[in-house]
Formats: sequence, C-alpha cells, structure tokens
Amino acid sequence: MLAERLEHRASFGGWQEVYRHPSRVLGCDMTLGVYLPPQAQAGARLPVLYWLSGLTCSEQNFITKAGAQRYAAEHGIILVAPDTSPRGPAVADADGYDLGQGAGFYVNATTEPWARHYRMYDYIVDELPALVEANFPASDVRAISGHSMGGHGALTIALRNPGRYRSVSAFSPIVAPSQVPWGQKAFAAYLGDDRAAWARHDATALVAGASERLPLLVDQGDADEFLASQLRPELLQAACGAAGHPLQLRLQPGYDHSYYFISSFIGEHIAHHARAMHG
Repeated sequence: MLAERLEHRASFGGWQEVYRHPSRVLGCDMTLGVYLPPQAQAGARLPVLYWLSGLTCSEQNFITKAGAQRYAAEHGIILVAPDTSPRGPAVADADGYDLGQGAGFYVNATTEPWARHYRMYDYIVDELPALVEANFPASDVRAISGHSMGGHGALTIALRNPGRYRSVSAFSPIVAPSQVPWGQKAFAAYLGDDRAAWARHDATALVAGASERLPLLVDQGDADEFLASQLRPELLQAACGAAGHPLQLRLQPGYDHSYYFISSFIGEHIAHHARAMHG
C-alpha cells in the first residue's frame, strides 16, 4: 500500500514522484523515489531498474543529482530509488555516518538493537518489488544498480538471487566489506561475530559459488578518496578471475566518489540495463 504521494514533478516527458509507505518488513514508514517515463502513460508494463544509494543518502540523492531520468525516458525504464535504511524516532541509531540510520548496508540484522527494524535485504528483495509491481505499470523484469554501500547491495543481492535480475551494475562499490573498515564496523554491529553471515553479504565471497554468471559492470574513479581504504576493486577482480565470473571493471581517470562521477556514466549504465531488459 502506498500511503501518500509527496512529490509529483514533470521530467523528460514523464513524472518523478516520491512516495511514503508503511513497511511491514522494516516496521516503519519508508520513502522511495519512482520515475515513470513517458511510455508508462501508454498502459504498457515496463521494466524496472532498482537503484541502491550509499552511506548518508536518502532517495533524494539519486533522483536530484544523477540525471538518470533523461536516459530512463529514452529507454522506457521505470526507476525506483528507495531510502537506505529504516528511519524514525523508534528506530535504533548510532553516532557517526557509517552505522544506523542512513547506513542499513542492505543486510538483515540479527543482533540487538538492530534486528527489530534493520532488514533492508528482505525489503529490497521481496517487499519493495511486490509493492512496485502492484501499484505502478511495472513488469517483473528487473535490474539493479547502486553506488558505494548501494553498489555493495546491488552486487550481493544480484549474486544471491539468480534469475531475479536481468542485469547488475555498480559505481564505486564496497566489494569486500568483510575486509574493509566500513563493512567490518557494520557487519560486527548488525550480524555479530558470525563470519559465515558476513560472507553471505560480501561480493568477493559470493562470486565463487554463484550459480548464475550474470555479468558484473563496475565503474570506479581512480581519484576516489576511498579507493585504497574502503573500496578495493582489485579484490573483486581477483575473485572473479579465480571463479571465472564475468566482470567489466572500468577505472575512470580523474573521477572521485561523488555524483559528478555517477552522472557522467549513468547513461551508459542505463543503456547496459536496457539491452538486458528489453532483449
């Protein structure tokens, strides 16, 4: 159920909208951005690209900064950009930007005080697409992409759910959260000391056992301030090489971690997903 439409703005012949809805999985209200391209007005059910944002972000970062609506309109794709965590006064939080609200890491937390609300994996995989497909002219043809923490989410969710997504891509993803400070802090808090649970949310661990060889498209700026300490794309490259998993890793000269980077290449990513979803 969609409780309330918060925004309704014309964009490239379609509509950029923002909704609030009650989430059964997360136990709180959530907001999400939905871009309906002009083709949606013809009554056809369109494929959907799900975008997962990074630390500190809400749905607003992608819908206002990426410039994706132009390309979604060109290719006839619905864009869905959810928030990055449960939110509200009853939802557990922490000091700092890399844990708690705005930092859900797309896992199902199993430890307190996080387990009650922080079930972003189930929200993205099950509840959100069911809601989108019931309330919009959306088909069950799906793709998934994201940035940083959201790139981690896109890669791991696609790898764990063969057949659910036609394509996957990521910008500056945290490819090995079990081996870098951002992921280690979040996983220790949300999942405790169970390293097997950590591995189920780590792309470098998942590619070894992936039953579907869905090609991974990853763009990474070589001037990214987090490249060496938090992102480490070479670990994914090595894991994919060992497993024979298809990976296109593009190191983009001069680009950093910002939406200036994302907006420069989002058109190519949407074209990549369009080929897979319309093919």
